[in-house]
Amino acid sequence: MSRDDEEEDDARFKVVINREEQYSIWPAGCGSPAGWRDVDVAGAKAECLAYNEQHRTDLRPPSLRGLANGDA
Repeated sequence: MSRDDEEEDDARFKVVINREEQYSIWPAGCGSPAGWRDVDVAGAKAECLAYNEQHRTDLRPPSLRGLANGDA
């Protein structure tokens, strides 16, 4: 295992979401990027990615889901 791999294993991330309900991860020690808010989930990269996979069931943003359902 390389030093970079070890550092990534030790790195902590947090889950963030934007108004279009798109999930991402961000370094836990940094403020969230503009337009994104914390989901209050933090941990290893793999844990955060697994959370995103579980909760991102529809990849379409709400604005497109509404159009597809006839909500205008």
